Amino acid sequence: MIGRMPVSAREAIEPPRARRGIFSTAGLPAAQRVRLWESHNAAALIGLDVHADDALQASEINLQLPGVRLARVRGSAHAIDRSPEVIDRYPADSVAIYLTLRGGAWFTSAEGTHRLRPGDALVCATDQPFARGFDGGLDELVVAVPCSALLSRCDIARPAKPLITSFGTPSPPPGSSTYAHALARLAGQATGTGYSPPPDERTVLDLVAVLMAGRVAALAAAHRAAAHCYIEEHLTSPGLSADEVAAAAGISGRQLSRVFAAVGTSVPGHILARRLQLAYSILAAPPPASAEADQTVADVAARCGFTSASYFSHAFRQHFGLRASDLRR
Repeated sequence: MIGRMPVSAREAIEPPRARRGIFSTAGLPAAQRVRLWESHNAAALIGLDVHADDALQASEINLQLPGVRLARVRGSAHAIDRSPEVIDRYPADSVAIYLTLRGGAWFTSAEGTHRLRPGDALVCATDQPFARGFDGGLDELVVAVPCSALLSRCDIARPAKPLITSFGTPSPPPGSSTYAHALARLAGQATGTGYSPPPDERTVLDLVAVLMAGRVAALAAAHRAAAHCYIEEHLTSPGLSADEVAAAAGISGRQLSRVFAAVGTSVPGHILARRLQLAYSILAAPPPASAEADQTVADVAARCGFTSASYFSHAFRQHFGLRASDLRR
């Protein structure tokens, strides 16, 4: 069990550094909807030319981490393109992952045209021209990652050509698509309507690296991604242990320790950090009009996997510089 362990300065965390925003064309003047939708996406995700009529209905929930950007995008029928002119206007050296939730779509690049169905994941480089269309509207998740952040996790910074795989609904298919499924799960939670802590950026980077590079990806990144995903799924379990995480990742506890040490942390330190971030999100959120509004700090601690309210209070103050009770007020 993850118990009372000291937390080094290197493992200490700050309040979740993420900017969340919502944009919608609803209520905007019809003649300005397309232009404003283009402007928003250029600032929040990737610059694109949008081809739609004045009746365009579109909305986007954005979450910006220090390097990674995530979004949940919904919209009526339209088409987009990232032409050489758009690339010159809005340069972006990054990798984009589009995860189709509902509706069909087509994707055209130098490699040809492909149809995308719900459950498909598309990985492409933003420095190469492409076009996409949504004849019946769209509902998808988007993850944009800087190429520079991927180099430390695999030997390639971007895919040589667009990749299409499946992230599975509701369960992941065999093979590398397991990582696409985990990425879709994290992105969906991060851009949902409920209160949840921002995803761990290192987890997102490892998942994208393994998804993009496949067998070429470093084993350390694959093992770390598997461990991170297991931790997220079992974060609130008080008995979660490093040995349990190692077994789930298919490696020894000693090897798992080395994998985490390579990025400057430890398994206990990572679990503690994620639990504290979850607690911070719960305590900082406006209390809903339900029984949750009467939860005490001790209740929140137990909900986040802590077995000792006093240890939670001490760790919370050490990490965030304020008492959990003060944040709740």
